[in-house]
Amino acid sequence: MAKEYRVLKIDELTRVSEAGGVEHYYRHQVKSTGGVVFTVDIDQAAFKPETVGPILAKAAIDADKILNL
Repeated sequence: MAKEYRVLKIDELTRVSEAGGVEHYYRHQVKSTGGVVFTVDIDQAAFKPETVGPILAKAAIDADKILNL
């Protein structure tokens, strides 16, 4: 787990795509080191540790920057 954030919860969700098919994605509830709690949706194809980690880290850093504005 990264120092920038802590994953609180992961939910698997589905939705109807614009093309008419079904999309699977994962909603991550995350808490940054600054205390910001936010969610990030990640497609099933990108749901791998090497892909998700950098996405969540960047989102946590950006959330903390926004909090400090």
